[in-house]
Amino acid sequence: MSDTPDSAVRTVRKYIEQHRATFLDDLAEWLRIPSVSARPEHVPDVRRSAEWLAAHLSGTGFPVAEVWETDGAPAVYAEWPSADPGAPTVLVYGHHDVQPAAREDGWHTDPFEPVVRDGRLYARGAADDKGQVLFHTLGVRAHLELTGRTTPAVNLKLLIEGEEESGSAHFRALVEARRDRLAADAVVVSDTGMWSETTPTVCTGMRGLADCEIELYGPDQDIHSGSFGGAVPNPATVAARLVASLHDEHERVTVPGFYDGVAELTEAERALIAELPFDEAAWLATARSHGTLGESGYSTLERVWARPTAEVNGIGGGYQGPGGKTIVPSSARLKLSFRLVAGQDPDRIERSVRDWVAARVPDGVRHAITFGAATRPCLTPLDHPALRAVTRAMSLAFDGAAIRYTREGGSGPAADLQDVLAAPVLFLGISVPSDGWHAPNEKVELDLLLKGVEASAHLWGGLADALR
Repeated sequence: MSDTPDSAVRTVRKYIEQHRATFLDDLAEWLRIPSVSARPEHVPDVRRSAEWLAAHLSGTGFPVAEVWETDGAPAVYAEWPSADPGAPTVLVYGHHDVQPAAREDGWHTDPFEPVVRDGRLYARGAADDKGQVLFHTLGVRAHLELTGRTTPAVNLKLLIEGEEESGSAHFRALVEARRDRLAADAVVVSDTGMWSETTPTVCTGMRGLADCEIELYGPDQDIHSGSFGGAVPNPATVAARLVASLHDEHERVTVPGFYDGVAELTEAERALIAELPFDEAAWLATARSHGTLGESGYSTLERVWARPTAEVNGIGGGYQGPGGKTIVPSSARLKLSFRLVAGQDPDRIERSVRDWVAARVPDGVRHAITFGAATRPCLTPLDHPALRAVTRAMSLAFDGAAIRYTREGGSGPAADLQDVLAAPVLFLGISVPSDGWHAPNEKVELDLLLKGVEASAHLWGGLADALR
């Protein structure tokens, strides 16, 4: 490109301003479709959402736009090949399904009737994730305007899932079955956000997840604690001992091999995290917690972004009603979850947890462990050329601002794309914490949404150079 950065920014912004009204009208039309994947009564709406998006992508210029069936909700695939020989391929991931929402949940207006107030667009899906999917459609057109091209600088593909909000149960199978069509040199995930309105950031990774339920069985029925207590094993006591031994005095997980392969934070990464304007008191208020606690030697942000964890999600067994009932209960149960970081293998973690439990359950207590579908962690190295292209695109959109880096403590299906396609995962999102994902009155800041369009417009040329 011959454009200087300033002229490129002006060209992109002029094009976006010319098409802003139509873009927002299109987004509002899509947001009116209540594509709630978790509710059976909305199955037709999820399909209608997929069909709407496929048609919109065709209208944008994508020569291929298809609705892909799964054993659950439909996904949308689109492809716009570059005319440049040897152009790299980039796959954009997002989702078109949304969380349940109803006026009685505390919404000020109908959650599926978009409303603009004070520069904000309120509707379910405005930020998570329809707004952040749709900004790529205007972004790619602005990219063509900027470069004078008739096709993108990269072979551009989109995969927009239809059941992310209900667990992505069929996503990995879809990716594996369509591996050849989805092949890419890099994946861009636009289902994420920034630190704040005034601190633009790029996410560089997400933790993985493994979770299980442990059932413990003692006597074949509840029995009298006076006649039998102290002489037979108590499954509730076993459950309590398992929980008590899950962490040591430094809050490190005691499962043997749990930390094997963990990608440790570098000093440079720790310094970048420390640069963020983190208000721990405000964070605690959001968490409704009265104190912090975690692995010794790490800050709060390091703990939730870059360290693996084990949490007790639930524990139960025995009598829970009013008053006393002196029994040895027949059963107890635990629900545990493990957040994983780069370098950890969920299958290996599962084997380690099974061995750890088996070594601690005494004779006379039977146990069963059921693991859910695991999510792998993903992490993009800070020196990856493709990450530098994302950073530059964001900086151009935010008037040359320094772009800082974050990670996500949660988990998502992006790691399946990294794992199956063997491609680095990059994150491009503009949502901010106040947008209220999954909450009543979800919104997106319109100025930031259009910054997302700008970043998308600047990204494809940068990735074309970085991935060659």
